[in-house]
Amino acid sequence: MGNHPIELLMKTAMESIQQIVDVNTIIGDPVETHDGSVIIPISRVSCGFAAGGSEFTPPDDQKERGNSGGTANPLPFGGGAGAGVSVQPVGFLVVGNGTIRLLPVDSNVVIDRILDTVPDLLDKLSGMLHKKKKPSDEIILARE
Repeated sequence: MGNHPIELLMKTAMESIQQIVDVNTIIGDPVETHDGSVIIPISRVSCGFAAGGSEFTPPDDQKERGNSGGTANPLPFGGGAGAGVSVQPVGFLVVGNGTIRLLPVDSNVVIDRILDTVPDLLDKLSGMLHKKKKPSDEIILARE
């Protein structure tokens, strides 16, 4: 197939997509806050690509004029390519104070916040249940 026009068309379109979508589109540049935390934006990238073309036979009057040198003239080519890119924010990674948290952008933030606090609540409850009794409490109970 050699150097067919559709190859050049596809190559140009793919290079354009490559320039648009890079790793910084998905994982954004980190931003450091005044308290030392680092915030990293995360996005979802979707892309689609299509290309097509066709060769046309020349009209009969051009066939007779064009083939005088003994070599076949290339057929006329018509083609096109298209691409689409969609970038949707997913959330932010927050790294700081010894923790890493994902703060989502969608509407389920309340549920995610509740799930984030469950381990802390369990730790507090288990601490309350396993709390050692004070010696003064034991003495009062022994007298009664």
